[in-house]
Amino acid sequence: VQLVESGGGSVQSGGSLRLSCLHSGYSGNRCRAWFRQVPGKEREGIAMIDTDGNAKYANSVNGRFGTSQDNEKNTVYLQMNNLKPEDTAMYYCAEARGRCRGLQEYLYSYWGQGTQVTVAS
Repeated sequence: VQLVESGGGSVQSGGSLRLSCLHSGYSGNRCRAWFRQVPGKEREGIAMIDTDGNAKYANSVNGRFGTSQDNEKNTVYLQMNNLKPEDTAMYYCAEARGRCRGLQEYLYSYWGQGTQVTVAS
């Protein structure tokens, strides 16, 4: 399984970015999620989407971020709006087999290398 994130960069506070996660195309029951990590802190799960496209979000991003998937392109997206300096982090895409169980790091077996997002105040 390969997961490759892209779309990170630098943006001003209040701006938007869209991250992409190109995956291997596993079509069975699975959960794909987005995490982020700041150096010295634990990895935080922020969004997940199941096989049917149902999504759930962490409180910290609910209402500002949205995740979606394009199965024909083997890609999952994270649309990030109204970005804040505290959103600055390395963002990771992850995948788990089976239904979505939560946003805990240990639930996901497959990980991408991450893409950096920096939000300037």
